[in-house]
Amino acid sequence: MQFGANLLGDGRTRFRLWAPAQESVSVALEGGSVVPMARSPDGWFEAALQCPAGTQYRYRLADGVLVPDPASRAQANDVHDPSVVVDPHAYQWRNTSWRGRPWHEAILYEVHAGVLGGFQGVQRELPRLTSLGVNAVELMPVNDFPGRRNWGYDGVLPFAPDAAYGSPDELKALVDAAHDSGLMMFLDVVYNHFGPDGNYLSLYAPQFFRKECQTPWGAAIDFRRREVRDYFTENVLYWLTEYRFDGLRFDAVHAILEQDWVDEMAATVRAKLEPDRHVHLVLEHHNDASHLERDVDAQWNDDGHNVLHVLLTGENSGYYLDYADQPAWKLARCLAEGFIYQGEHTQYTGEARGMPSAHLPPTAFVLFLQNHDQVGNRAFGERLTTLTDPAALEAAIALQILCPQIPLLFMGEETASRTPFLFCTDHGPELADAVREGRRNEFARFPAFVDPANRARIPDPNSPDTFAASVPRADPERGAARELLYRRLLELRMSAIVPRLAGTRSLSAEVVGPKAVLARWRLGDGAVLTLATNLDRDPVAIDNADGQPLFTNAPMSGGQLPGYCTCAYLDEIRADP
Repeated sequence: MQFGANLLGDGRTRFRLWAPAQESVSVALEGGSVVPMARSPDGWFEAALQCPAGTQYRYRLADGVLVPDPASRAQANDVHDPSVVVDPHAYQWRNTSWRGRPWHEAILYEVHAGVLGGFQGVQRELPRLTSLGVNAVELMPVNDFPGRRNWGYDGVLPFAPDAAYGSPDELKALVDAAHDSGLMMFLDVVYNHFGPDGNYLSLYAPQFFRKECQTPWGAAIDFRRREVRDYFTENVLYWLTEYRFDGLRFDAVHAILEQDWVDEMAATVRAKLEPDRHVHLVLEHHNDASHLERDVDAQWNDDGHNVLHVLLTGENSGYYLDYADQPAWKLARCLAEGFIYQGEHTQYTGEARGMPSAHLPPTAFVLFLQNHDQVGNRAFGERLTTLTDPAALEAAIALQILCPQIPLLFMGEETASRTPFLFCTDHGPELADAVREGRRNEFARFPAFVDPANRARIPDPNSPDTFAASVPRADPERGAARELLYRRLLELRMSAIVPRLAGTRSLSAEVVGPKAVLARWRLGDGAVLTLATNLDRDPVAIDNADGQPLFTNAPMSGGQLPGYCTCAYLDEIRADP
């Protein structure tokens, strides 16, 4: 890498730091020497020292302040502590022939490594997940954050796996074991902001940020600068090559002001990685279809989640307001065209959202009923298991798994877990107080939390109990049956739908009831898949669901689609596609 500490193979390590605001910088070895670094006119500092892997170091700025390496591959303990020289070739990979899986096969399962017991804890889950039928494990961010607990999005050292989860080699062992089991490994990465504690960049490279452009997390990162663009592109390549992840999910890409970086980065990935590897890039974005027309595989379909949440729960506050009017029509549009908002103005923000997406394949959209955001950003972290009728939820699950969009499960869904997933941190006392009050004040505009006494009930993010409460646990009453339903649906998806997905296009989607939709797709081999979903209690009439029945969670009778039901049909007649 051009950033950070890199072993040279002759007993030396090259240290490299971009610090344009400094006139002098030194490498300070723990318990050893302080070596000045040579400065180039463009603000790069460099030095090569005799030191092996395992050496702890920091950079000493001109005023004597010691800072960790912003490209640290590992920290001795936490974000304020020394960085560690890592040998990227020390781990001996077992599965060297793995090349991944095609994107259209993906069935994603999102996990938080911390609540599952770190990298080794996730590894222990792999046999169960393989048996369940998922084939891609997506880790929420694992890069170094302050303290021992964090929900994942307060990281400050993008290259360093957090020591609370395990060592770099333990993370590689997790990836290796997943590949042994035929599972892809994805990683969630955050390039739109740094966390509030442990980011020292402004001391020596304030040019990294644009103070005149503010985001919800502070000054925007300045992707106009080549050094900044290269820093994050190098991080992308780092996870895909040194750790052999099969794909990355990019958090809140809409908050990156220079959108051309996304396409530049994706093109670099395609150019530099082995052409026979299946490597996948997935965005979280505000319905920007342009990246999906180039080298990005898919976007999270927040619209799909939001309208399904409204149909299942009846909630209509916050951004759910935009999906409360004509929700069945909006669901039909989601199934037929991907995004619901394709340039229309939303009520919630008053701004235009999205761009046309009907020309994109269904596999360009990742569909979920829950994820870390939609659960963790709720005041009490409630899951759908506590918010809706179980039968309605199971009908929605069948729709999600059997429709041609790429499904994503959130840990615990498959066992009907009722435990919350809560926003959690582990800050020092001063910042902990600010985060706790800030978290509670976020909800002050919601009617249920106008009363300060109600806001005070919101769990303290910094409490260890908040973290402990977020461990998913199978529901003793419904867990086994729910897991059986997922196994059945995932097996059906892989056997009857996935082999035909390439080349799939929408034929139609129509409203057939207040909460009911009938959608049809021409699959890649010419067969027609029909899904009829009714998320209402009352039955509705349908008369054009053709083909052999694939699945139903409630028996149909006399052209009536029962309440809380999804039926799937496959017409094998291969009409000219």
